[in-house]
Amino acid sequence: MREWRGWPRGGRSLTCRPLTAQSPPGLPAVWTSTSVSGMSSLQALCSGLPLRPLPENCGRRAGVPHAPVRTPNLSPAEEQLALRNALRYFPVDVQELLAAEFAQELRLYGHIYMYRFYPDLEMKAYPIEQYPCRTRAAAAIMHMIMNNLDPAVAQFPQELVTYGGNGQVFSNWAQFWLTMSYLAKMTEEQTLVMYSGHPLGLFPSSPGAPRLVITNGMVIPNYSSRAEYERLFALGVTMYGQMTAGSYCYIGPQGIVHGTVLTVLNAGRRYLGAEDLAGKVFVTSGLGGMSGAQAKAAVIVGCIGVIAEVDKAALEKRHKQGWLMEVTDSLDRCIERLREARRKKEVLSLGYHGNVVDLWERLVHELDTTGELLVDLGSDQTSCHNPFNGGYYPVQLSFSEAQSLMASDPAAFKGLVQESLRRQVSAINRLAQEHFFFWDYGNAFLLEAQRAGADVEKKGANKTEFRYPSYVQHIMGDIFSQGFGPFRWVCTSGDPQDLAVTDQLATSVLEGVIAAGVKASVKLQYLDNIRWIREAARHRLVVGSQARILYSDQKGRVAIAVAINQAIACGKIKAPVVLSRDHHDVSGTDSPFRETSNIDDGSAFCADMAVQNFVGDACRGATWVALHNGGGVGWGEVINGGFGLVLDGTPEAEQKARMMLSWDVSNGVARRCWSGNRKAYEIISQAMQENSGLVVTLPHEVADERLLRQALRH
Repeated sequence: MREWRGWPRGGRSLTCRPLTAQSPPGLPAVWTSTSVSGMSSLQALCSGLPLRPLPENCGRRAGVPHAPVRTPNLSPAEEQLALRNALRYFPVDVQELLAAEFAQELRLYGHIYMYRFYPDLEMKAYPIEQYPCRTRAAAAIMHMIMNNLDPAVAQFPQELVTYGGNGQVFSNWAQFWLTMSYLAKMTEEQTLVMYSGHPLGLFPSSPGAPRLVITNGMVIPNYSSRAEYERLFALGVTMYGQMTAGSYCYIGPQGIVHGTVLTVLNAGRRYLGAEDLAGKVFVTSGLGGMSGAQAKAAVIVGCIGVIAEVDKAALEKRHKQGWLMEVTDSLDRCIERLREARRKKEVLSLGYHGNVVDLWERLVHELDTTGELLVDLGSDQTSCHNPFNGGYYPVQLSFSEAQSLMASDPAAFKGLVQESLRRQVSAINRLAQEHFFFWDYGNAFLLEAQRAGADVEKKGANKTEFRYPSYVQHIMGDIFSQGFGPFRWVCTSGDPQDLAVTDQLATSVLEGVIAAGVKASVKLQYLDNIRWIREAARHRLVVGSQARILYSDQKGRVAIAVAINQAIACGKIKAPVVLSRDHHDVSGTDSPFRETSNIDDGSAFCADMAVQNFVGDACRGATWVALHNGGGVGWGEVINGGFGLVLDGTPEAEQKARMMLSWDVSNGVARRCWSGNRKAYEIISQAMQENSGLVVTLPHEVADERLLRQALRH
């Protein structure tokens, strides 16, 4: 038996055994664990497509949430092309059998998911040592992929959708099997290339190169329309990866819990002038993949959260998780309970099983008949980036009626959605005449409402602004300008104790940064995040992998990464830790209606920042990188990217973390500085003083605005 020392300098070692008959071809050794049966299953999962014999075709499984039926409207020739594209994954001797069932999937569901190949193995993030791989990087990537497809995490697991209604990990199950097989074979001198879910293959590269490069939805700009997307996705040639679905970095709803906590806290400060939100009411909608976080966030900030949801299964899932305290399908009971909680200043998360438009209109009725304003803060987290295919359900129909009409008459369904949006905005506008504050949560709600003809215009504003602000513009914008954004890590051991160690390290690091002296505005952000870490463990926020998220700036991210890497090296943490972030960050996303909506120099519709970030992370040590079209506000509306960086306790990992994380923040701060943001100017200037290798072009302000007008008169 040979041994491979996976954790140097006192860290844990792993035992390797010679190749067995069940191991993937070409592998000289596999990592082993105490669970032989578990390893055998994972070995089978990494051995390529199961073809001889073919697995049984169980189709769509009952009792599992499923994606809405898609309506790509393919021509007969395009249907043949979609089928041909799917069959090219399979040898000739099985094509006749598979062609018939793939054609049926295309007709019934608007896409070929290849349900026959949904794995029998329980899909979850297994401890890293159980994956049969040649490299730690590959095993870490497998850990992340499996988490994205865990039914406890994924919104529609059989359709490979992690969140957002259509955020795909892969386009079909053949791609999953091939990707796992390639990762098992990959060496430190190969890079796996992914084209919109399709594993193009392993290509020779250097040990310092990324082990994985992902692109999703990179469609020529003139063809990046919603209708064109439906056609291309049905053909199996592109994919909507949302943000962290297609980059394998989703950590369950914890990420959006944290973002919503900070958003509501800062909204209370900005709009209500309140640090204490006891007795304040926050009304919103959505309890699905990401929006389900809103209930838990309301409890953490100490307010009353009332969340409407039309899908009973999604609502019950959050209730069983303990994230939703109470549930009712009675609007009368909802209002009664809201009043009671307000009077007693209770902390409450209340799920209303019904349409949010009914809820908003009832709140207007209460205001107009009693004079009582029952809501203080409001937003919306329906998947309005995908409003006509299950992202938004019109108030005129029941949930089942809407699903039926969506598939049978898409044009009629679209008309009802747009009418419903107009009604929702009308109710919000009435409440906003009082002391009520609404914001767009970056889900394209106001954008789609505008397209529907709703009254959301802000007179005299540019086209990225509406009557109500984006949370980025008024609530989170200053955070991004200061270099703060959603930084996260995953403990690949799967051990909660490892996560507890990282929590302690992160808290200690942030307290140390504060003690060393920071500006008051920066200190407030650190204090909010220290509070978050302490609350996170108490509120049991882990769903799926052992992960944590917090908002931090460049200094904090680098210091936390170094501390974690050193803890791995000395054995305090048992296995590698994957660093990542949401694409929704300082530098990762160019999105004129969200992340870059407060860029005022005309470049909000330019995507240089996100593309440069993707390339720059790859050059500076990222284990994998991803670049996506779409995410958040929808296809064709945004370019965004992300990364994964494996910390394994080595000096090389520390060096990569220092280099890559610094760039990953400074890029966006420098861009925001150049656009004229004063806070970004201060932060990047300070960074240049601390690092002589950083030299950024700084803007000169126009001292007298009259100069512009005078010059243009001639």
